[in-house]
Amino acid sequence: MKTKAQTGREGEDAAVAFLLNAGYNILERNYRYKRAEVDIIAEKDDILVFVEVKTKSYTTFGFPEESVNHTKVAKVSEAAEYYTYANNWHKDIRFDIIAVNKAIDKIDHFMDAFH
Repeated sequence: MKTKAQTGREGEDAAVAFLLNAGYNILERNYRYKRAEVDIIAEKDDILVFVEVKTKSYTTFGFPEESVNHTKVAKVSEAAEYYTYANNWHKDIRFDIIAVNKAIDKIDHFMDAFH
């Protein structure tokens, strides 16, 4: 049986492959700022995209995207604010969720999922 960390890593790997296939440039993985972490930071069409990846092996307790709560949104937003400042980014940004549902072998990309 896989650990939660192994399942999460597999989901992030699948999300990176998905984004690369869609023409995104991956800038960072597992970017940390203080107590916050952004799973993937990517760029496409002059938009900096902060991606939260959620992976589930079963849907008994809901779908992966439903696991992104207010606390996670706040932490990702804080890290994004610092990243844009530290990298002198003055163009558009966006927050996406990639839901990896291993139970049905499906990846959903929710663009502009939160602000």
